[in-house]
Amino acid sequence: MANSKRDLFLKRRLRVRNKLRSMANGRARLSVHRSNKNISVQLIDDVKGVTIAAASSLEKDLGVVGKNNVEAAAKIGKAIAERAKKAGVEECYFDRGGFLFHGKIKALAEAAREGGLKF
Repeated sequence: MANSKRDLFLKRRLRVRNKLRSMANGRARLSVHRSNKNISVQLIDDVKGVTIAAASSLEKDLGVVGKNNVEAAAKIGKAIAERAKKAGVEECYFDRGGFLFHGKIKALAEAAREGGLKF
């Protein structure tokens, strides 16, 4: 019997996270979540278990409320890079979860890199 889309997503997410944990070396994790209507990203310190910075398309000051497209993802990527710099984080690792690295996820990652984050 074939696996459902949800099962494949969960397997992919666990595979990505386990690979990243082995390479973490105390760096922060840039975790991305994408829904049908919004996209959000968090910079997480797994050692302390705290969120260092976050950005989302639900924030009114970014001007992309309720949008979930490539342009909104790019704005959120720039915002998280600025907030990470304010928090003193320059290096992290990119946790795409179970999402494929193309489209919105790729646009967010490239904008964060252009903003100064290294991963």
